[in-house]
Amino acid sequence: MNVKLRTDNWIDSYTFRMSDDAEMYMRTNPSTSLGIWVSYMALSVGYDVNLSKYYKGANDVRKRFNFQFNCSLFAASLSYSNSTTDNTIKKIIYRDEKYPADIHVPGMNSRTLLFDAYYFLNHHKYSFAAAYSFGRIQKKSAGSFFFGFSYWNQRYDFDFSSLPPDVLHILPDNWENDTYKVRSKNYGIKAGYAYNWAIGQHWLLAISESPTLGIKRGYINTNSKKNTSLGLSNSLRLSVVWNNGHFFAGAIGHIRSTLIYDKLHTLVTNVANLEISAGYRFNLW
Repeated sequence: MNVKLRTDNWIDSYTFRMSDDAEMYMRTNPSTSLGIWVSYMALSVGYDVNLSKYYKGANDVRKRFNFQFNCSLFAASLSYSNSTTDNTIKKIIYRDEKYPADIHVPGMNSRTLLFDAYYFLNHHKYSFAAAYSFGRIQKKSAGSFFFGFSYWNQRYDFDFSSLPPDVLHILPDNWENDTYKVRSKNYGIKAGYAYNWAIGQHWLLAISESPTLGIKRGYINTNSKKNTSLGLSNSLRLSVVWNNGHFFAGAIGHIRSTLIYDKLHTLVTNVANLEISAGYRFNLW
């Protein structure tokens, strides 16, 4: 069993690539939460307070839910996010010409439901929990291939109608009223590799990479025509952990990327997350 105090920081970004060599990059305001979590065996429960509403970005509405199960054989996670936020367009390129950016775009809504489950082949030596939930201590360097299943449901409602006229003309013709809507359900097979380096007596450095390939079912901008296409996503994790007796501290970075596309555009979404934690392990038995 362990108890930890953690701060969670995340940011969403979106890169559009459209016809006529047009590219647009935008991102949300950073968000920060602070909470306390209790873990016992393979389960964790906790409560976070959204600190972002007390300083800049106070108009943003963000809700997040996260459940994790980790044991030596396999890991599973269920997460949900619902955000209505102001975004900032940081870069616009059209036919090799760079436009002035830092354009404020209000009221962008995104919702994502994600389920992951995967099995570790080398579970006798490698511990996912030691690197990413502080549930165990791994004293020798080891890695493992893993494979599993992913399901992700995406819903985006972006309104670009407030953009300047010289920017609106680069948007694809099928974005009616200069809005962008996505509804998609994705089913995929995940495969990857993870490695933990045990450094000295107190430190653990870890990396995990897992692309997902599957089937996407849904529509972009028009609900009258649902399409089935290739679904792609990727998950990259980095971790550094310090252990000293019952005490521990660590930082976990996670970037999850997904691909959305049709004949007129491609969208790459990224959710970057940084968790910093410190806590104490109890020996109950």
